[in-house]
Amino acid sequence: MWSGITILLLAKVLAFFLCLPIYSCLATDMAETAVLKGSSDFTKNLYKILSRGEGNVFFSPISIHAILSLASQGAGGATKDALTSALNVPDIKVAAEGYKAIMSRLNNIAEVTLHMANKVFLKENYKLQEAFQSIVTSHFLSEVDLVNFAENIKAAKTINSWVEQKTNNKIKDLIDSGDLDSDTRLVLVNAIYFKGKWAEPFNPSQTKTEKFYLDGTEHNTVDVQMMHLKKKFYFKIDETLDAKVLELPYTNKDISMLIILPNDKNGIAKLEEKLSQTDLTKITENMYRPEVMVSLPKFKIEQTIDLKDSLTELGLGNMFSDTADFSGMLDSSEPLCVSKVVQKAFIEVNEEGAEAAAATGMTWVYRCAPISKPPTQFLADHPFLIILYKTTDELQSTASFSILFKGRVSQPQLQCRLK
Repeated sequence: MWSGITILLLAKVLAFFLCLPIYSCLATDMAETAVLKGSSDFTKNLYKILSRGEGNVFFSPISIHAILSLASQGAGGATKDALTSALNVPDIKVAAEGYKAIMSRLNNIAEVTLHMANKVFLKENYKLQEAFQSIVTSHFLSEVDLVNFAENIKAAKTINSWVEQKTNNKIKDLIDSGDLDSDTRLVLVNAIYFKGKWAEPFNPSQTKTEKFYLDGTEHNTVDVQMMHLKKKFYFKIDETLDAKVLELPYTNKDISMLIILPNDKNGIAKLEEKLSQTDLTKITENMYRPEVMVSLPKFKIEQTIDLKDSLTELGLGNMFSDTADFSGMLDSSEPLCVSKVVQKAFIEVNEEGAEAAAATGMTWVYRCAPISKPPTQFLADHPFLIILYKTTDELQSTASFSILFKGRVSQPQLQCRLK
């Protein structure tokens, strides 16, 4: 009889993707670099699947990547191989070492609020294997709480309360009580939350009601609250992508939002296809800092994504099957498999700054030179892409680029559910 486990992942920040540096010892540096590169590739692969539908797309790739990496620490055989392959990491030990450095770095950033946390909810009267618990607590900085999953309503409330707390009440009801029962053994949760103010805030008095073109035609538009600002920003026209790229920094300039705007009002699909073949960590190369007239709509997106089919397409179908091997998790002989993976994500962008959050759950069953140019216009009045990322140049060998959130803004202020 297959027992149940649930893995939950929470994220709050604005944008999308991961790539972050570290400089303590060579081994740790190499592990973090490998994990960041793996997360970047994972983000690109997953976004390609999630972007097939119409409308807004918003998710936290690092949150999903982190929780799957945590789960991989208790996997074996074909399940472990599938996870390391999909996560694009050399092995589970590298994933653990990399995330130990990443979580420490993300949780120690000045001037903005950025937190990332993990938690394990374990069924009462059960124990984690010593090796798995050691990795969970020391590398993924996770606590372990005992709950009675048979009391599913109470258990769901316990988990959801933790999620709400870690996301400043932006992510609610991540877990449905119907997802829990007496067969549930384990719930793994990752939470990431971001709130920051623009280094150059927009003046609310300049915000006006303007048209946003949904598909490039005059017949299909919606009214949006368009913010306006004229300042010097890093910017470039990317001929390969046929798009404009703008970087809006927060008060901590290691964190920025990239806005990638196709030149064609109906060019979002072509842009996404080109980006699927592009190294996301190279997008900020060759940018210069001219005076830019920015017009950006205020937007708010809330989205729930059922990830089971997408992860199966990425090669993780084994962990959902009766042949799954998570034998390194529990101090018992019960076989486990994943029954559900879901993420809830939230982002709000206004004149002051941005706030974002996301949550993902799995359930087991039993970032130049200056060029002199005139002021340029960046008019985001049609669908565009956003990437919220963390970067730093602390390492002499490489700069870190960590994609925290990524998304497509096709319909500002429209809330939706993506299956």
